[in-house]
Amino acid sequence: MTTTETTAPEMTTAGTTDLLVGIYRETLGDANLDANSDFYEAGGDSLTAFQITARLQDALGVDVPVALVFAYPSPADLAEVVDTDFAQG
Repeated sequence: MTTTETTAPEMTTAGTTDLLVGIYRETLGDANLDANSDFYEAGGDSLTAFQITARLQDALGVDVPVALVFAYPSPADLAEVVDTDFAQG
């Protein structure tokens, strides 16, 4: 008998950071972005902020307010907030 892995990513700050780096890279169109890249400096705007939160919702099943992207502009900072505020399930 085999076990089936869950399809949702494990909610760890490192895992969420990696997820967000990928989302930032795709959404902002820059493969060189890393965990400490700044949303604003990478050309982020309100449309891309909404795209980021929509992708997070799809990936993690949590509704992340778009204001958090503006308040915590790096993937590492946003991941910490997402894990702290939304991983309580």
